Amino acid sequence: MTAAAVGVSAVLSTAVVSRKRYPVFGVDVSNYQGEVDWHLLEEQGVQFAYIKATEGSGHVDESARRNIENSADTGIKRSCYHFFSFDSSGHTQAQNFISTVGRDEIDLPPVVDIEYYGDKAFDKPSRDETEDVLIPLLDELEQYYGVKPVIYTTLPVYFRYVKPICGSDYPLWIRCKQTEPDFVDWTFWQYDDHGELDGYYGDERYIDFNVFNGTAEELEELTLK
Repeated sequence: MTAAAVGVSAVLSTAVVSRKRYPVFGVDVSNYQGEVDWHLLEEQGVQFAYIKATEGSGHVDESARRNIENSADTGIKRSCYHFFSFDSSGHTQAQNFISTVGRDEIDLPPVVDIEYYGDKAFDKPSRDETEDVLIPLLDELEQYYGVKPVIYTTLPVYFRYVKPICGSDYPLWIRCKQTEPDFVDWTFWQYDDHGELDGYYGDERYIDFNVFNGTAEELEELTLK
């Protein structure tokens, strides 16, 4: 989800998305999008949004607090995501997110974004090392928010880490710009990282486009109680 992540390609999406089959449209945002006019996004059909909150054990996105507060009085179902670090403990990463995002500040389950960054695509962490970080992080988030987190990932990271470590225990948000990822059981699908809408005023021209695998009523069922 972040431009710093390895594998975020400048190649435009070729995926064809049936909005009749997947009518529930959403975006994800971070500090790159700058100031966000949430009401204007809602007017353009955005029904859900994920806000970058934290990264690793110590980083908090500069726009997290503003986006959480400013999106609260819209009809957009919103939540937050944490950018996973292979290099620090799951406990401290969970505490970073929990201290930033209150239980009553999100509508949908939190997300852990696990993808390659820096040199990780070339110097890949072992599966055991990754499991030792990822599982405590997921467990602590589930305990605090009372729901299993969603895992956002790319196909290479899914097959190398997420599937063997987590199986099908967690809702999956998959990034796949070439085609619908119907060979995996997905809940959210990021099909374009070069989308454009009105209503955000940062350095980044583009915004990520996503769909939910279900109806608006089914998205409502995911809402935290």
